[in-house]
Amino acid sequence: MGGWAIAVHGGAGVDPNLPLERQEQAKQLVTRCLNLGISALRSDLPAIDVVELVVRELETDPFFNSCRGSALNENGRVEMEASIMDGPKRRCGAVSRLSTVKNPISLARLVMDKSPHSYLAFSGAESFARQQGVELVDNDYFITEENVGMLKLAKEANTILFDYRIPLGMETCAAGVESPIQMNGLPISVYAPETVGCVVVDSQGRCAAATSTSGLMNKMTGRIGDSPLIGADTYACDLCGVSCTGEGEAIIRGTLAREVSAVMEYKGLGLQDAVDFVIKNRLDEGKAGLIAVSNKGEVACGFNCCGMFRGSATEDGFMEVGIWDQ
Repeated sequence: MGGWAIAVHGGAGVDPNLPLERQEQAKQLVTRCLNLGISALRSDLPAIDVVELVVRELETDPFFNSCRGSALNENGRVEMEASIMDGPKRRCGAVSRLSTVKNPISLARLVMDKSPHSYLAFSGAESFARQQGVELVDNDYFITEENVGMLKLAKEANTILFDYRIPLGMETCAAGVESPIQMNGLPISVYAPETVGCVVVDSQGRCAAATSTSGLMNKMTGRIGDSPLIGADTYACDLCGVSCTGEGEAIIRGTLAREVSAVMEYKGLGLQDAVDFVIKNRLDEGKAGLIAVSNKGEVACGFNCCGMFRGSATEDGFMEVGIWDQ
């Protein structure tokens, strides 16, 4: 075994005109969460506990759009979802359409550990949360003034603001490039922070993955995205752990997270080669990114859009935090 490794993401696809101040805020948040995970791994916390710990921290900060700072649906409400998976026995838990649960990732963990099921949604998930005594808050806790304004823009443009923020017709992307962002053919010059996720392999070679989101701005009520779907956005097994982000519908169609594991298992590819293969061959015209770790202590990431908020570290001292393709 190659020791522990961890990766964190805050969403794939970034407006190339994102102000430098916002870029720095994103990097600081990713770094803080990465260091939290590193400390936990150095204390021999199991991988499944580390991914939950890190994603809870990401959920609590309003910068990215899971939990606090959530994207709003067409009715101005928050509908959150999350999933978590423990690689050694492929145990998993997922939740959807939450509106009062302060940390959806922890409720997903409870679904895995304390229920006979793998996935709870809608009023059943909220009822289970109350039964388990998790912390509940008013829906207003998750809503920010910025996202209320973004919902207004989306409604005026009669469109959904997709998470992956990719300007049409751009061959290469870098900070400072001036180009209008278009969604469904309409120019939208606003930036929305993204889905969050974490993947970990601990010193025992155990892999785990976790993802949390509020989905798309101005989405239809009841829309279920990729983040709570095991095999699409989140997957962990004895070989690897994977968390994805981006255009949810494309990720679902490509069962992106499971595909990384599958090409490692059936094609014999290494981790980074598997990530590259999946990003190139399984997204069709969709835009997305992912982070992954292997049971050998490797870490990898990949994306086919302008950038991805991400950070990674390994036991041998490697550590990297970035946004753009370098």
